[in-house]
Amino acid sequence: MNTIDIEDIKNKLYIKLKDSGWGDKLKTFILSQDFDKILSQLVKQVEQNKRFTPPLKQLFSAFENCNYSDLKVVIVGQDPYPYLGIADGMAFSCSNEMRLQASLKYILKAVHKTVYKGQEYDYCPDLTHWANQGILLLNTSLTTEIGKIGKHYDIWQPFIAFLIDMLNSYNPGLVYVFMGKKAAELADDVSSNNHKLECTHPAFAAYKSLEEWDCNDVFNKTSKLVKDHYNFDIKW
Repeated sequence: MNTIDIEDIKNKLYIKLKDSGWGDKLKTFILSQDFDKILSQLVKQVEQNKRFTPPLKQLFSAFENCNYSDLKVVIVGQDPYPYLGIADGMAFSCSNEMRLQASLKYILKAVHKTVYKGQEYDYCPDLTHWANQGILLLNTSLTTEIGKIGKHYDIWQPFIAFLIDMLNSYNPGLVYVFMGKKAAELADDVSSNNHKLECTHPAFAAYKSLEEWDCNDVFNKTSKLVKDHYNFDIKW
């Protein structure tokens, strides 16, 4: 097996984040021993023939596609789709195959009904257009083992803790949308000078084969908060 150069991986990931403005904000962590430990655990998984998703090159796609200076909303999901070639580094997005996964289908159906009131709406599997508007599509775990959910939460906990602390310090007034119980565990860590919305995870509706997912009207609520505080109209 070829030797994996962790320092090289870190530097490449940092460079990819510079254009979006996240490089300087995340540099302290990316170049730290804590991130070494995360990458070492992922490398160990590979050595044990435990493949993970998304691939390293898409690890920080959520940050690459959401300019730091535009940040307004943080949507927090669970962990990536546990299927090979589906997860693209942005929570719920599935641009690699451009095929709607169940969770995203429920999300877009809820947007169609609550925001657009059933008018014409594009069910696009690629959520880059959300990220480009300042919506950080974050999972509580940035990777997971292929075929298994919830396997890498502990691996990514130090990064998520660093990120939340950094946003608390430099970005008050954000709109956080916590989807599901795992995401909601982070709510107490987010400073009270932000806006916090919660709803069930759309995967619950998929698991129960429900006709609709109860989104708690989070998309309209988010739109109103963003309009009020940033004078910006989100196009979901």
